[in-house]
Amino acid sequence: MTDKIRRLKSFEFPLAVEWAANEGWNPGLADAEVFYNTDPDGFWGAFDKQGMAAVISAVQYSSDFGFVGFYICRPDRRGSGLGYKLWQTVLDDSVMKTIGLDGVVDQQDNYRKSGFEFAHRNIRFGGVVHASAPADDDLFALAIDDIAVVDAFEQTCNLFAESRIEFLRGWIGNDTHTTLALKGPMGLRGYGVIRPCKEGHKVGPLFAANAQDARTLFGALLQSRDNQDGKVYLDIPEPNQAARELVNDHQMIAEFETARMYKGTAPKLNLDMTFGISSFELG
Repeated sequence: MTDKIRRLKSFEFPLAVEWAANEGWNPGLADAEVFYNTDPDGFWGAFDKQGMAAVISAVQYSSDFGFVGFYICRPDRRGSGLGYKLWQTVLDDSVMKTIGLDGVVDQQDNYRKSGFEFAHRNIRFGGVVHASAPADDDLFALAIDDIAVVDAFEQTCNLFAESRIEFLRGWIGNDTHTTLALKGPMGLRGYGVIRPCKEGHKVGPLFAANAQDARTLFGALLQSRDNQDGKVYLDIPEPNQAARELVNDHQMIAEFETARMYKGTAPKLNLDMTFGISSFELG
C-alpha cells in the first residue's frame, strides 16, 4: 500500500492530540475540538497500512498568516522520510504569506532550510503555584458575547498577527475554560485564560498592559481552579523580562522551550504585553 496524504477528518484529529500528549506536550482537555474548529482544512495526516503515520497542522488565519504545529511522526516511521514528505506537501503549496511555528530548538537548522527564521525563544514554566489576586473593581469574567471586544483588543495592541475569531469562539466559549479580563479605555486592558490539561492547568494567553495587571489576572485565574494544589504552566516569550519576573516570583521552573520562527515577514507583536502565549500549536 502506498502512503497517502490527505486532510484529517474531525474524528481522526483527537489521535493527533493523543500523540502530542505522548510527546509530553500536555495538551488541554478540550484542545482537540477548539483547535480543529479553528480551521477544519488545516490538519493533515500521512497514512500507511497501519493507519495514521504522521500529522501536521497548518492553520490558516488569513491569506497573510498561518501557524504550523502538531508535526509528529509515529515512532516506527521516524527516519523514513515520511514526515518530511508530509511537511513538503502541506507547506510548499501554501498561499499564506507568513507562517509561524514553535519548534523544538534542535530542529532550527532544518526549519531554516525551509525558509523559517528565528524570532525569539518561548519558555514553558511550571510549578505548584498559590497566588492571591488584589481586589480590582475592573476584573470581570469574559463571555462568548465578548469575542468581538477581545479580538479588537488583540488587534489594536498587536498581540496576535491576525484576527482569530473562530479560535476565540472556542477558547473563550468553552465551558472547561475560565476567562477573566480587566476593563480598560479600549474595552479591555488585559485578559487571560486558564484551562485544565492532561496534567494540571495552563494559563494562556495572558495579555496585560503592565506587570501589575498581569499579576492581578494571573492570581485571579489561579484562584478559579477547582484543584488549588495542582501544577500550573505558563509559556512566556523570553524577551518579556516582566513575565520572567512573574514566574520567578512564583518559583516556577523552566521545563521546556521552543524556537518561535517565521517564514515570510515576521509580525511585529507587542511582546511587552504578552505574559503568556496562547499555545505552542496554534500561536
